[in-house]
Amino acid sequence: MGEERSVAAAARRWLRAGEGVPAVTVGCALAAVAAGETLVRGAGPHGNLAAVLLLTLATTLPLAFVLRSEGIGRAGTALALSAACVLALVPFRALTAAGVVAQLTCVYVLTRGGRPRLGGLLVVPYVIVALFGTEDATRIVAVLLATLASAAAATGVAHHARSTALAHSATERAFADTLLEHAARGERARIARELHDVVAHHISMIAVQAENARLTTSGLPSEGAARFLAIGDTARTALTEMRRLLGVLREDAQGTDGTGTRRRPQPGLGQLMELLDEAREAAGSTTRLIVSGPVAALDPGIEVTAYRIVQEALTNARRHAPGAAVDVELRYGDADLAVRVRDNGPGPAAAGSPGHGLLGMRERVATVGGTLRTGPAPGGGFLVEARLPVRAEALA
Repeated sequence: MGEERSVAAAARRWLRAGEGVPAVTVGCALAAVAAGETLVRGAGPHGNLAAVLLLTLATTLPLAFVLRSEGIGRAGTALALSAACVLALVPFRALTAAGVVAQLTCVYVLTRGGRPRLGGLLVVPYVIVALFGTEDATRIVAVLLATLASAAAATGVAHHARSTALAHSATERAFADTLLEHAARGERARIARELHDVVAHHISMIAVQAENARLTTSGLPSEGAARFLAIGDTARTALTEMRRLLGVLREDAQGTDGTGTRRRPQPGLGQLMELLDEAREAAGSTTRLIVSGPVAALDPGIEVTAYRIVQEALTNARRHAPGAAVDVELRYGDADLAVRVRDNGPGPAAAGSPGHGLLGMRERVATVGGTLRTGPAPGGGFLVEARLPVRAEALA
């Protein structure tokens, strides 16, 4: 009994794995031949009934394996089922409606699974029978089968193409979302690092000045000294908390940014001419700097933001409008600094949809309380225009 159970279990695993699919189907095809011979010889009503049952089994049972198996198993089973259907039709003229449905389903499943040639191969025997058959009834059935099978194959191919296109589209969207998230995360990290450096300097100065005022102011009441001491303690506490929150950007023991690269001072508007010279050399085009209004030293955070906006705008112009002339304009006002970068290229049509650079610029400008506008420039080209507050109270 134990051996019988083990044999039965092995047989079930064999069939479930698809290894026995071709053998089972070949057996069904041989059963179809035997059934056809029974019909031809006329073995009586009971024999004819058994033959019909065998034909039905041979032309329909393999469909279950076609639907469940993959790869070579599916292909071999489909070919065997098709052979059984052809044998049932020619020469025995005993193909059932269930066999026709199974044949059409096989063609559709194969083409939908990305095997259009194999699906078309199953149609060929019916085309041959339709062209060279000797009996009209058989030829009519063959023509019908060839037509329906061709339609099933076309439907399967269309379904496979649509599924493939949807899968590719989903992959591209996921990839684009990942790139966008990665770029946004990187830009936010860079902004945080720059704010860390700039704001830390100011908070440190508050602590130092409060301590100096407490120690150097003559005749300072004890209450005033206590207030200066509280200011210094609060500033140092705020500096500690800020550095803890931005610890991912803290310099390591060797004075690097965590990637082995030596940290440099944050750039400002004083380094803008160097940036423009690099842009001219890289793009080989004209790049002008136009400055208007009373030039004054600005908050370091504002200067870093203005520098990064110009840097990103020049990069975008070099990428989307190579060779185009670029004008960089700084307009100093009483309340804000206007930064305008304009190229005379083809405009936003060439740049396509908003990219990671524009997203980073918007986040950077929003961090300092400014505004940003991007789009087609009057008279052609592309324009990036930002307005940044210049007073310390505007940043609070």
